Amino acid sequence: MSNDRRIGRIVIVGGGSAGWMAAATLADALRGSCHIELIESSVIGTIGVGEATIPPIRAFNQQLGLDENAFLASTAGTFKLGIEFTGWTRPGERYFHPFGRFGPDHDGVAFEQYWLRERARGHEVPIEEYSMSCAAAQAGRFNRPPNDPRQVLSGLVYAYHLDASLYAKYLRRYAEARGVRRTDGKVVDVRLRGENGFIEAVTLEGGQSLEGDLFIDCSGFRGLLLGGALGIEQEDWGHWLPCNSAVTVGSTAGTQLSPYTQSTARAAGWQWRIPLQQRIGNGHVFCSEYMSEDEATALLLAHIDGDPIGEPRSLRFSSGLRRQPWTRNCVAIGLSAGFLEPLESTALHLVHSALTRLLLLFPDLDFEPKLAEQFNRATRAEYEWIRDFLILHYHAQKREEPMWRRTRSMPIPESLRARIDHFRHSGRPIVDTAELFQKNNWLAVFLGQQVWPQRYHPLAEVRGGDIPQFLAWVRTAVHETARALPTHREYLRRHCRATL
Repeated sequence: MSNDRRIGRIVIVGGGSAGWMAAATLADALRGSCHIELIESSVIGTIGVGEATIPPIRAFNQQLGLDENAFLASTAGTFKLGIEFTGWTRPGERYFHPFGRFGPDHDGVAFEQYWLRERARGHEVPIEEYSMSCAAAQAGRFNRPPNDPRQVLSGLVYAYHLDASLYAKYLRRYAEARGVRRTDGKVVDVRLRGENGFIEAVTLEGGQSLEGDLFIDCSGFRGLLLGGALGIEQEDWGHWLPCNSAVTVGSTAGTQLSPYTQSTARAAGWQWRIPLQQRIGNGHVFCSEYMSEDEATALLLAHIDGDPIGEPRSLRFSSGLRRQPWTRNCVAIGLSAGFLEPLESTALHLVHSALTRLLLLFPDLDFEPKLAEQFNRATRAEYEWIRDFLILHYHAQKREEPMWRRTRSMPIPESLRARIDHFRHSGRPIVDTAELFQKNNWLAVFLGQQVWPQRYHPLAEVRGGDIPQFLAWVRTAVHETARALPTHREYLRRHCRATL
């Protein structure tokens, strides 16, 4: 009898970005020591809304050894330096949430504390004016930052816009080259073991049965394994995040190839604009309680650049998290684990972070329960942190349409209330080092949505020397550096032109 307790067979149910990210990650990590099979149906479509990303995706690609230029060329990708929010505080107002920091810390005090001090004295320049990423974004320019922190350009931080379906295909080629086997089929039955309720096999149309030791549920909103076979319900967070529908459509590319995502508040939700090399991705996220699908579609089509490509697609969703994303020998990854609307482009990151946790806690055939417990605790913490960050956008605003009045006056999680109160009283965000969104992210949204603090750090009064001169130097340095960069379009043309 063998003493080898290693996982020998992994079955991934579902393709798309989540499925192929899982397949690529596991193939790279396990190095051929385990048979990996991915099941996807060519007749079941994928959601495909995850076209904007955040900076940690660079670490995911680097872990796999992907060449950045080849990846962007294969996915029609562009660079993303942040998100421009228009109309979120009230119609006509805007702010920018950049990646990276707002100016350098100085003389032992955080940059924003000096800025808050000067604002209290009448300084009217927005804090985003001191961000390298924001300056480059607004100038429509890009270059990869150097590793030397002494250079101003090192403050530029970036992610990507990409075609999610092309990204899945790119990762499929990667995974299949490393031994992952793909089966085209539709799962019609899930067989459980009688003695412990673990998943034993899935059955496809036509009768083929595929057994496994570990099952990865990447079946999207359906949650075919975790929700369907194992009965794990999703908590509903719709009372805090009321948008439950979206309409999406591509449009022809125009002359503006912005290195940032645009998010524009509408009467019952918001609209995104994501520029790719050969088209623009557009979507309107809305609450069906306040707007019909026909109204939402008409509003979207009236506010896109270029001509629509194909017919608009609609989808329904609910924000929330399944109570136990890892149950028995099944781990849900992506939409099957939970959903948080795409306001801050977290969908692909949540796949990446779940896979990172899975590798850290990877089981053997004994499936020690403590591993699943830790996975589920960490997953819940991450979703709740991001949930609170998204709720802040809806809560801290002054719009007067019915949905917006509701979200402004609604009770919010105590965890978010504590953050808001602490920032109002001290000017310093509360942030756990394990969170996705860190101090500068919270600052951007707090200040952008006009959550003004009553105080700033006392040390900003006694340190730093001539602070007005320091702020002026930082602002001049980032804008002069930005103006010297190649245009975003020129950089893409030189280094990673789409190869479609």
